[in-house]
Amino acid sequence: MPISPSLLSSSSSVSQLLPRLPNSARFNAPASRSRAVTVVAASVTDLSSVDSTTIAVLGGGSVAALATIVSLTDPERRRKLQAEEVGGGDKEVVREYFNSTGFERWRKIYGETDEVNRVQKDIRIGHAKTVEKTMLMLTEEGSLAGVTVCDAGCGTGLLSIPLAKEGAIVSASDISAAMVAEAEMKAKQQLSSENLPRFEVNDLESLSGKYNTVVCLDVLIHYPQNKADGMIAHLASLAEKRVILSFAPKTFYYDILKRIGELFPGPSKATRAYLHSEADVENALRKVGWRISKRGLITTQFYFSRLIEAVPM
Repeated sequence: MPISPSLLSSSSSVSQLLPRLPNSARFNAPASRSRAVTVVAASVTDLSSVDSTTIAVLGGGSVAALATIVSLTDPERRRKLQAEEVGGGDKEVVREYFNSTGFERWRKIYGETDEVNRVQKDIRIGHAKTVEKTMLMLTEEGSLAGVTVCDAGCGTGLLSIPLAKEGAIVSASDISAAMVAEAEMKAKQQLSSENLPRFEVNDLESLSGKYNTVVCLDVLIHYPQNKADGMIAHLASLAEKRVILSFAPKTFYYDILKRIGELFPGPSKATRAYLHSEADVENALRKVGWRISKRGLITTQFYFSRLIEAVPM
């Protein structure tokens, strides 16, 4: 599903909405910090309206000062209130969001309409690059004709449809019924009946079956690491040859910027966003007998995503 990204996604999660700054500028240039804080605070909250002047004043301090500010806030309280409103935890919040306001927003971002702002358009480009790199990973070792692929968190079908066009036998799922309906409609418009993916409404933990390849793009951003570990293990148990994952990478710098963004939740509530360190994801895979064989990084101005392919040890 779309993010919540970067901080968002390929599926109905949100893609990694973090700004891209040169290493040399990250801690030494106040102007760069101001721009970074402005961008993240806006993009991590409400992607439909970006008011950079509201947050720019925070950019003059050092990263250490920003960390102090963040330590005095309680974004988890807002997260708990979100969960209470829908009667559940992360999964229920994600399902509710992407079946309502989140669906409308991400359908525009993942679509071709011009009714998107600059941030949303940039996220669209970033997510498209993730899908493109994923297709390259999948096709560089040979044809996909007859290869079974599970697209876990398929969103509006941006990966499922290209896979089916290459001849793959695609099983696509998403926690959002609205996203699945949109993906199925688009697939029927672009594919013949014999090549249609099999779509279903399902969450990651409930997926079953065996597939040559399991792909899960920009979904882990909706879940904390302790839950992500179990999801990664489950996805690996469904795969025979390879698992491809994308996630918003966690570093001290980007974690601070994400937390600053949480100070400004905006007029509409989005899902909770969790960053994941590459080491944690790698450890989760290693525990169940998988190793990372390929790594990639996709960045635009507002989208930042780590892409990995894992194979059995």
